[in-house]
Amino acid sequence: MRIIGGTHKGKQIIAPKNLPVRPTTDFAKEGLFNILSNKIDFEDSCILDLFCGTGNISLEFASRGAKKIIAVDKHTPCLHFLKETAKTLQFNSIYIDRADVLKYLEKTDGKFDIIFADPPYDWPNIEMIHDLVITRELLEINGVLIIEHGPKTNLSSKAYYVETRKYGNVNFSFFSKS
Repeated sequence: MRIIGGTHKGKQIIAPKNLPVRPTTDFAKEGLFNILSNKIDFEDSCILDLFCGTGNISLEFASRGAKKIIAVDKHTPCLHFLKETAKTLQFNSIYIDRADVLKYLEKTDGKFDIIFADPPYDWPNIEMIHDLVITRELLEINGVLIIEHGPKTNLSSKAYYVETRKYGNVNFSFFSKS
């Protein structure tokens, strides 16, 4: 994986092979950030990265100057890798929280400009991410929830659905109250 934009554009990130992750492909990530770059001023944004894994998305937001990124995952080795990588790259805007994602969403009182969630594609609770974000009003005005999922998942009936973009087997469903 590599950082595709910002101050560290082109930087290769080599994650240990033993981590339980499926990083977002560079192709899909490039498509996602092309969409977001036209809508969001990253430097003023507070980001929540759920199921952050290796931190691929958090590192991309940090490279683009995001004000604050909270990366949440329950796998300690993944978080350790992200913490060390962020330190090496001098990304001081990344904050790490070891937690179950649903429990985190139930307790946080934060408001976010972008919430990005990349759960396992076969995870049975994908819709609960949307439901908790919307009912707990965790998005700022004009904020965006993005849920990455496989081709078998359809979230188009959920409240504030905007669109789904497809990049091979990677799908991003977007939700916003704007």
